[in-house]
Amino acid sequence: MLVALALALVQAPAPTPQGLPDSTRVALNRVFATWTSTNGPGCAAGVSRNGEPVFQNGYGMANLEHDVPITPATIFHVASVSKQFTAMAVMLLAADGKLSLDDDIRKHLPELPDYGHRITIRHLLTHTSGLRDQWDLLIMARGRFEENRITEADVLEIVARQKALNFVPGSEYLYSNTGYTLSGTIVRRVSGKSLRAFADERIFKPLGMTNTHFHDDYTMVVKGKAAGYARAGGTWRTSLPNYDTYGATSLFTTVGDLLKWEANFTKPVVGTEPLLREMMASATITSGDTTAYGLGVATESYRGTRLFGHGGADAGYRTWSGRAPDHGLAVVVLCNASTANPTGLARGVIDVLAGSKLAANPAPVRGTMSLTAQQLTRFAGVYAHPVTGAPQAVVLRGDTLFLGRNGPALLPVAENRFRVTGQPAEVEFTAEGTAVQTWLGWPARAPVISKKVAPALVQMTKADLERYAGTWYSEELGASYTVTATDSTLVLKPRGGSERTVRPAYGDTFVGDYLVRFTRGRGGRIDGMLLSSGRVRGVRFVRSPPG
Repeated sequence: MLVALALALVQAPAPTPQGLPDSTRVALNRVFATWTSTNGPGCAAGVSRNGEPVFQNGYGMANLEHDVPITPATIFHVASVSKQFTAMAVMLLAADGKLSLDDDIRKHLPELPDYGHRITIRHLLTHTSGLRDQWDLLIMARGRFEENRITEADVLEIVARQKALNFVPGSEYLYSNTGYTLSGTIVRRVSGKSLRAFADERIFKPLGMTNTHFHDDYTMVVKGKAAGYARAGGTWRTSLPNYDTYGATSLFTTVGDLLKWEANFTKPVVGTEPLLREMMASATITSGDTTAYGLGVATESYRGTRLFGHGGADAGYRTWSGRAPDHGLAVVVLCNASTANPTGLARGVIDVLAGSKLAANPAPVRGTMSLTAQQLTRFAGVYAHPVTGAPQAVVLRGDTLFLGRNGPALLPVAENRFRVTGQPAEVEFTAEGTAVQTWLGWPARAPVISKKVAPALVQMTKADLERYAGTWYSEELGASYTVTATDSTLVLKPRGGSERTVRPAYGDTFVGDYLVRFTRGRGGRIDGMLLSSGRVRGVRFVRSPPG
């Protein structure tokens, strides 16, 4: 079990003494130097040490239309940082004896399909349920994500339409927002109160988090809230979430309130020490691999030290809140710019405050031997993922192998083994025509063995591509796609949505904006289309008859 210490960002009035030497405060401010413009968005940041606030500041603007600066009191939509609060609400109900984390979710959500596999609440909270991600499904169904208010009912409706899972529950880890929206619904059905009301009563009020709530009405006015911004055409544009769903997201809060929450991990007011330790403990899947994700809290290693926390990204908001317990530090970074990297900024803060106690950054990856193009050419080709069928091209340019057209270089450390530039990973090519990808980072992962399926990405003529053209319908999405052929690609056009382009990879498999695999029936006739994204696998379409 992993023991959590407090991590949080501070919200305190700017004049309050901050408990750090001037030189340290200057160094912390330097971390955020990119976000100090009065003509652009920015971030609020803060630090606690051993549960006590030591630093807080605001950078950039909360509202560009009214020239409102960001301060530590600014309220942010914190996106997926919300998940740990939903997990806590569920765990409090479990402690009350109102539910069990090992309940079958259909006990509380009977409208969901029976997939032939038991899905538990714990599966929902650890991203091991196999349920397809709600956002990817809605994008596939609508052909866009902007416009059209998205509600809890919308999510429940499209999830209930699904006829398959991404994988057998418990067998894999794949991040899915669906699990947390459903968990919020379970809180409402079991407690008789909305997640907003329950969390306010059982979490926020006991901790004095007076500026925090689950936002279940996106038209509601919230004073002191930062607007979100995205870069478009060289200028900042307003970018705000357009949904009333909650549980996976939609927490509104400040750095000061998050500090109070993170302090709770050191001296529990809400929950107990065993409950909080359980939140920190990484889930284990059936293969024995750990996932580095507990109950709403992720675990990672940075420069040899443990970090517990969570990031968030919705519309123009980017956030991170986490703890470095080995150094008694808590850091929160909340930004209102889609181009911000709060995880990197938080690590910059940790570097300033604990850098001398951290391990050195790893040296750049280098090859240990030289191979000629003639020796390397046998490794080039297209390798298919053993589960999803997703293609990974290995391309030879000059005397260097690359993962994909624009991917990282593979640097030889043996005649058939390579380090991946910029990643803690290796690829070993076998005589059997497979590529064994091994993760060298933390935590350990089982190797992924992909099979070589083609010597290179396939090229098709327009006549070849026309075989896949037509109108395709998915009952799972309630949506039709028109597929048309160009000289080298297929264009997928959902009704009322944006076009998506895919290009041939191997066989009947295409890649691009989506992974598309066509299936064949009797006589080799193309009879189905399977649409996949990063968090949704194999949504089935059938060809609609002409006319």
